[in-house]
Amino acid sequence: MNNLLPRLPFADWIDEGVDWLVTTFGTVFDSIADVLAGIVEGAVDGLDMVPSIILAVLFALLAWLISTRRIALFSLVGLLFIDYLGYWHPMLQMLALVLTSVVIALVIGIPIGIWGSQQAMARKVINPVLDLMQTMPAFVYLLPAIFFFNIGVVPGVVASVIFSMPPTIRLTMLGIEQVPKDLIEATEAFGSTTWQRLIKVQIPLAKPTIMAGVNQSIMLSLSMVVIASMVGAPGLGEEVYRAVTQLKTGVGFETGLSIVIVAIILDRITQHAGKKKQGGNTL
Repeated sequence: MNNLLPRLPFADWIDEGVDWLVTTFGTVFDSIADVLAGIVEGAVDGLDMVPSIILAVLFALLAWLISTRRIALFSLVGLLFIDYLGYWHPMLQMLALVLTSVVIALVIGIPIGIWGSQQAMARKVINPVLDLMQTMPAFVYLLPAIFFFNIGVVPGVVASVIFSMPPTIRLTMLGIEQVPKDLIEATEAFGSTTWQRLIKVQIPLAKPTIMAGVNQSIMLSLSMVVIASMVGAPGLGEEVYRAVTQLKTGVGFETGLSIVIVAIILDRITQHAGKKKQGGNTL
């Protein structure tokens, strides 16, 4: 059946826009790619300089300080198990990608969330954009990243940043907006400025909610880094992709289990971050 209205060439417009951006800002994208690649490679080299058993112990101590003894023990045993399977270096590559992506997402996302919590007009603009970002299929983010930054580690970082940023923005806005109104009125009565109220009252009280957004961003970044192995991003995702293409079920299970261990460690540690350490030992 023929459409009554002519079909608009949206795909052609998007392709032309991408080509224009690549042609006009190619040097800028190259500079960004060099910086991101240098950060990830530097993080991997730095982590790789530490013996695996010492790094596993350091992660376990961090988990103990932030969360519980059970999580610390699980972190130690889980990381040593990954090392025993022979996936230590790919795990470090994946961890560097995730940490780089999450730090960039937080540096961009938290200020945007704070801005949205303070300005109603900003929320009206931010929320539809976040809806689009969260409903867009993950694979779609890889396409512009490849065009702008070629294949390799950088498109994986860029796609992970975009994919993992919405929870940080949403939960930052939510946490600040949920601060009791009577506290806000009390700070205004004492003559505090907007900045003082934000720094001394709203953000500290919203910290658990903001940390929940950080937790979700880490999990989304972890999943996106695995998907980004399709465009050359290194790490455990690359091992999974290779196992799938070569139909190696055992290798795929081993690498998948390694990813699950890392995900559980990061999830449990960030869940407890910002909370007072409890006496219980629940995992």
